[in-house]
Amino acid sequence: MTKIFLHSLLVAISATTYAQDFSKNLATANSAYAAGKLEDARFAMQQMMNDIDIAIGKEVIKLLPVKLEALNANVKNDNVTINTGFTGTLVHRLYEKPGKTGALDIMSNSPLVASLNAILAMPFIGNAGDGSQKTVKVKGYKGVLQKNVNSETNVVDYTLQIPFGSTLLTFTLQPGTEEETLRLANLLPLPELAKKLQ
Repeated sequence: MTKIFLHSLLVAISATTYAQDFSKNLATANSAYAAGKLEDARFAMQQMMNDIDIAIGKEVIKLLPVKLEALNANVKNDNVTINTGFTGTLVHRLYEKPGKTGALDIMSNSPLVASLNAILAMPFIGNAGDGSQKTVKVKGYKGVLQKNVNSETNVVDYTLQIPFGSTLLTFTLQPGTEEETLRLANLLPLPELAKKLQ
């Protein structure tokens, strides 16, 4: 109970901090613009966008389940980061039980979305002849399921990638089966995530 309270308190403090940062950056952008310092105004506005991206990432974390069947979320290691370069926000959550791990990553402005959408538009390209890759649907959303076999240990894991607009959701189960990966992916709140991320 104490852990839940402390986690909720940290989330509330973090949200307040981001709101204060946003307001501060907005004031900086306004004053820099009024003074004709356009580069400073642009930088402050970029910082505001970062603040918004972090806030969205924190909202996404709240939507994620704390359990996927027997896999428990490692919420203390939840991570929301931003990258002002190619990609936007990255949300990461790890689900674990002894001998099995499910990694969930959600990346906004992912450079992989365009190539993934091309594969999904032509399913015959997405379905590998050797069964290592296939197109699938999870809760009505198209995705690509990739089978990976470790050549040294023969451990099999599966990676599911589902695009939402310019955002990419990636779920990797190690070790796992195709059926188990899709079953666990169906426990994710995909419609709610899609609404939040688009």
